[in-house]
Order: sequence, then structure tokens, then C-alpha cells
Amino acid sequence: MKLGIVGLPNVGKSTLFNSLTKAGAESANYPFCTINPNIGIVPVPDERLKVLGDLYHTESIVPAIIEFVDIAGLVKGASKGEGLGNQFLSNIREVDAIVHVVRCFEDGNIIHVDGSVDPLRDIETINLELIFSDLEILERRKSRAGKGAKNDKALAKELAMLERLVAFLEEGKMAKAFKTEDDEEQELLIGYNLLTAKPVIYAANVKEDDLSDDGITNNYVNTVRKFADQEQSEVFVICAQIEQEIAELEEDEKRMFLEELGLKESGLEKLIKASYHILGLISYLTAGPKETRAWTIKVGTKAPQAAGKIHTDFERGFIRAEIVNYHNLVECGNYNAAKDKGLVRSEGKEYVVQDGDVVLFRFNV
Repeated sequence: MKLGIVGLPNVGKSTLFNSLTKAGAESANYPFCTINPNIGIVPVPDERLKVLGDLYHTESIVPAIIEFVDIAGLVKGASKGEGLGNQFLSNIREVDAIVHVVRCFEDGNIIHVDGSVDPLRDIETINLELIFSDLEILERRKSRAGKGAKNDKALAKELAMLERLVAFLEEGKMAKAFKTEDDEEQELLIGYNLLTAKPVIYAANVKEDDLSDDGITNNYVNTVRKFADQEQSEVFVICAQIEQEIAELEEDEKRMFLEELGLKESGLEKLIKASYHILGLISYLTAGPKETRAWTIKVGTKAPQAAGKIHTDFERGFIRAEIVNYHNLVECGNYNAAKDKGLVRSEGKEYVVQDGDVVLFRFNV
């Protein structure tokens, strides 16, 4: 999973990136301190892996991972070359979802690029730059389709859709709200890889005082939540500064610190939940003496395709999957005990893998 972090300068974007990845992206109180896109790989916290690792006396535990791409602070006119220009928008074209950091706190010591705190204005500024960047791509595509549309029915159909899509975006709407007329149009839309078609998770960056009640009494956060509901996006509340402090702590200290703040989970855990939910992802598990591992798949993935995540040979030569629910396995204490109780199932090619399934694939190539 690859997530692109965007936001205006000085909203806490690079501070959040630093805390999530400990990658040390420069963070300072002026615009454009992130001159190159920073990339960080983050393991997905999953307590089930440690439990299974202890159960199997595993040599190696391998969590699922998320790749974060931190993009330089965008400003009005970025798509036309203002600030650091459109080059940075291309860095998030390959991500699965966009994490949009929005400033939801007042602080006279931290300059806002537009002079005041206004989450909706900030969201609109970023969205417009994403729209302008997409329009540039669509206009080029439209020009190419137009040249061959007279003699090619497929190109003529694509051109008609492009004209509708361009008009839609020009109204300030995001491509993810665009209604395609059939499967062919849907495939074309996916193929354009538009920024405005990507799922969005809003990170409402607040002061420490607003963390304990999850920003319920923060009017800025409530405004962002209302906006996100309308476009079916996810929102999570975070204090980037606190996250940076948490990132420096050992696991035990981290839990104590969170308890002192009245929090059940860190911002990273909130973000991972939001991203798995909006992208429709789950994790199944494999466990053994050599390796215990989490594998990320789409909701609805059938057993052979889930096996293919491990190796293409597993999918090609799939015979069956032996499956036990994680909780049942832990309660029984080991695989053989779960099998004796009839809790290990043998599933075929049509089985849809569930979150928390502990799977042993049988295959032959």
C-alpha cells in the first residue's frame, strides 16, 4: 500500500511524515522545506503477529508495510508552476490513496501561508491544484483521441467521455464523483490514473488539548468531518507534534504515554485503520517456525489469488487452503489442537479469504 501525504505549507505535513516514518524529513517554520519527495516504509502494527510468533517459536516476523510519500507543500498555482510547481504532483500519481493534512489549530508562532486558519479553504486550494493537474493530462488525452475519432469507434466513444469528464472537473468537482456509463468507461477512467479519482483520508492536525475527545469540541475538525462525509472520505484526528514525541519512545513507553494522554491508539494506528477501510483491505496471516507474516489483500479476494500474493506458483498450482481463524488457533494453543477440535477447514478455489484467517496453502506445479 502506498499513501501520498499532501497539504499546504506549515500545516504539520512533514512533522507527521517524520513521526510516521522516523525518516527525518526536514521540518521548519517556512514553506518548501521539503524540497524533494521523501519516501518512508512503515511496518503495519499487528499484535496478532507477535502472538503467532510466540506460538510457533518463529525465527522471523514480517509485518505488512505501507509506503509513505511526502510531497512538498503545495500552494495556489502549483499546477501552473507556482511554489515548487507541478513536478511534485506527479510524485503522487502512483499512490493508492491521498492523506491530506489539514491544519485545525491556531498558533501565532506558526505562519499560515494564506494568513489565517480555514480548513475548507485549504482543502479547496489543494483540490483545485489536483483538478488542474488532471485537466492538463485529460486535455492531452483528448487531443490524441480527437485525431483518430472519425475512423475509430472506440476512440470516438473515449472522446465523448473525455469531453464529459473535462466539463465535470471544470466545475470544480473531483473525478471520483464522476459517473461512468459502462464498464468500458470505468476501465478508461481507472487507466487515466487521475489524482482526483483517488480515495482521500483527511488528517485533522490539532493541538494536544483536542486529542483526548478526538476533536469533538474543535470546530475546525467538525467542519472537516462534515465535508468528508459529503464526499465519502475518511477523517482521523492527530497531533503531529505528539506523534513525533511518540515515535522516539520504545513500545512499552509508547503505551504508557498514550494512556497518560487518554488515548487508546497512536495516530499511525488511526491512519492505518482509515486507509485499510477506505481501500477495502484486510490481512490474512501465515505462520510457521521459519516465518510468521501478514499479507494484505482486497476484501473479496478468493483463495487462489490470495495465495498468489505469496508467489505466482501458489496461485497457478493451487489445490486447497487449510484455514483456521486466528482467535480459534490462539485459544487452542496450537494448530494440531485446533485440528482435533475440527476448527481447521479445507477450502477450495471459491473460498473468499477473511481478515485474521491463518492459512496454509497446498499447491502443485
